[in-house]
Amino acid sequence: MKKLLILSGKGGTGKTTVAAALARFSGARALADCDVDAPNLHLVSGSLPQPQVTDFMGGDKARVDREKCLGCGECLEHCRFGALSMAEGRAVINEYACEGCGVCAHICPAGAVSLEADLAGRQELYRGERLFSTAMLKMGRGNSGKLVTKVKLDLLKYAPDCPLAIVDGSPGIGCPVIASVGGMDLVLVVAEPSPSGISDLERLVKTADSFRVKLAVCVNRWDISPENTEKIRAFCLEQGIPFLGCLPYDKSASLAINQGLSAADVDCPLRDALAELWGELRKLLGLEAEA
Repeated sequence: MKKLLILSGKGGTGKTTVAAALARFSGARALADCDVDAPNLHLVSGSLPQPQVTDFMGGDKARVDREKCLGCGECLEHCRFGALSMAEGRAVINEYACEGCGVCAHICPAGAVSLEADLAGRQELYRGERLFSTAMLKMGRGNSGKLVTKVKLDLLKYAPDCPLAIVDGSPGIGCPVIASVGGMDLVLVVAEPSPSGISDLERLVKTADSFRVKLAVCVNRWDISPENTEKIRAFCLEQGIPFLGCLPYDKSASLAINQGLSAADVDCPLRDALAELWGELRKLLGLEAEA
């Protein structure tokens, strides 16, 4: 199985738009959305069967047994995260502020506070003509890298014989991206032609280099700033990174995406550019014979 990961140095570059279109052009039967903080590839992936849902247990959170609580306030005084308050004379945990450090449980004279595994999100596995692995992390939860790894493992476990897997990654360069990169055959970076887009691209390239993964770059909405597009092209040439092309800003494609369609499903300039992009990617992945 060849594994293609789509990344962007920042949010809003059109990464998922590109991933969905490449899935259409390639006919890939194995897909994954590793942007577990805000997954949206399923919105433009056509009809999907009912998923298998698995709870994802994250780090521990403090819990208060209100019957044991004395209302002494010791836990409030020692919590460095401000995660405790008093209500009706008893301690109350703010689950979004609690870091699970365990100080409150240690300090409570009545043993009313304990640490328990937290339901931090859920995995979803769609198994039909195509396999689609994704997950959703609950708001304010950590361990996103761990959840991304689980999404990838399900992809590899249930679609080992598929010739190509396309993975939509997270924006930025943080833990979810690091967890996504491992084991990929090629990473396509969708760059934005802006000063922040260029800066984030440079940071993402440095991150990927540490994993010695093969990179390629394209620019989305290049016609918004031809000058910055040329800067990105020059950067890729200097770094020896394949520059695979420029994707135009296309209002008709945006309207199609708002209707749950992929840009590959409509006749428009962006569709043509994405088809050319897939042709270049297929060569880099060694899939020419499957054209």
